[in-house]
Amino acid sequence: MSTRVQYQHLEARPRSNYRQLWLKGWHIRAEVLYRSTVGPEPRSPEEVAQDYDVPVEAVQEAIDYAIRNQNLLDAERAREEARLKQLGLHKPPFIPTDNSTDA
Repeated sequence: MSTRVQYQHLEARPRSNYRQLWLKGWHIRAEVLYRSTVGPEPRSPEEVAQDYDVPVEAVQEAIDYAIRNQNLLDAERAREEARLKQLGLHKPPFIPTDNSTDA
């Protein structure tokens, strides 16, 4: 049995392509805040809150939400990656080099 958690700082965006929650009043997905606190150069919730100029409690809620909804976030990331590949946007743009020596 799963417990539904009510968040004060997070909300759904029914018209969004993402099912995950967003920070209320901001164009920031909860996962973005969470990802800033993990990885090779993790930041503390306080640092992330300062970086985005949001309440620390909002970052803490985003962390809790992301941990509880990892399957959804993984699925959305995979869907986005597949879409970018389909559009050919998964690689850096090709920049032609000019090896000629016009003088």
